[in-house]
Amino acid sequence: MAPKLNKTDSEFIRAIVHEKAGIVLEEKKSYLVDSRLNTLARRLGHDSSARLVEALRTTFGRGLQDKVVEALTTNETSFFRDVHPFEGLRTQILPELLKRRAAEKRLTVWCAASSTGQEPYSVAMLLREHFSAQLAGWSVKILGTDLSTQVIDQAKAGRYTQLEMNRGLPAAYLIKYFTKHDADWVLNDDVRAMVEFRTFNLLDPFTAVPPCDLLLMRNVLIYFDLNTKKMILDKVRRVLRPDGHLFLGGAETTLNIDNGYERVAGNDTTTYRPRSSWSDAAPASRVSKLATLLPTSGDRL
Repeated sequence: MAPKLNKTDSEFIRAIVHEKAGIVLEEKKSYLVDSRLNTLARRLGHDSSARLVEALRTTFGRGLQDKVVEALTTNETSFFRDVHPFEGLRTQILPELLKRRAAEKRLTVWCAASSTGQEPYSVAMLLREHFSAQLAGWSVKILGTDLSTQVIDQAKAGRYTQLEMNRGLPAAYLIKYFTKHDADWVLNDDVRAMVEFRTFNLLDPFTAVPPCDLLLMRNVLIYFDLNTKKMILDKVRRVLRPDGHLFLGGAETTLNIDNGYERVAGNDTTTYRPRSSWSDAAPASRVSKLATLLPTSGDRL
C-alpha cells in the first residue's frame, strides 16, 4: 500500500489547489486527495503520492501543478441536472428574455465550470426542442468553460457512456439527438456545433467573456473561500447584462457575499441579477498561502 501524505505535504497540496483554482480542500477529505494523487502519481511514473509531492517541490513549471489541480477538482455533472432550473428556463425565463431580445436577435449563454459538457448541451437541446422557430435568424452563442483541459476535450467530443446517458437525459432526446457508437453515445453534430468550449480559470480576468444573458455557475461557489466567492461574483456581475439571469446551485446564494445582486424568484427556480442601483466597491483580494510553503531559491535542488 502506498504511504499516505504527511501533514506538511497535505498542506502543500491544498495550498497549490487553492492558489491555482481557488478551491478549498478540507482536511477531512485527505483520503480523497491521497487516492487521486496516487492514481496520478502512477500515471506519471512515480511510485507514490509522496514522490509526486517531492517532484512538485523541485519542479516549478506550471505543467505538473496543473495536472495535480485537474486530478483533485470535482467534475460532477449530468444532463438536465436538478431539473427545476431547466423547467424555469423553458416556461418563464427564456420566453420573457427572448421577447426583450427580439430587436437585436442575439442570445449569449455562459456555462461556467461546464465539466464534460452535459450542462451546455442540455441548454442547446432545450433551445432546439422548444425555441428553434423563435430563434430562426438569431445569433445564439453558448459558451462552456472549465479549468480542466481533459474534461474540455471530452466535452468537445460529445461522447458519453450509457451510465452518463441514464442520468437525467429524457429518452426522447436520446433517440433524437444521439447516435450509438460502440458502447457509447455521440451527440449529433448540429447540437455540438451550438456550443463553444474553452479552458478557463474563474480566477483569471473576464476580459474575453462576452456580455451574458444567461450565466450558469451552479455548484461552483461552494468550493471557494469567502474572498474568492466575492471576487468571482464581482466579475460575474460585470459581464451579466442588467436584465440577465445568474443561476447558482441549490445550496448557493449571493446573500451576505455580494449585495450587488437581487434575487429573482420564479415559478420553478430562483436566479440572481445585478441591482440597478448598485455602486461598485473595490473587489475582494485573495491571500496566497502557497508562497509560504514553497522552498526559497536557496532550497531548490
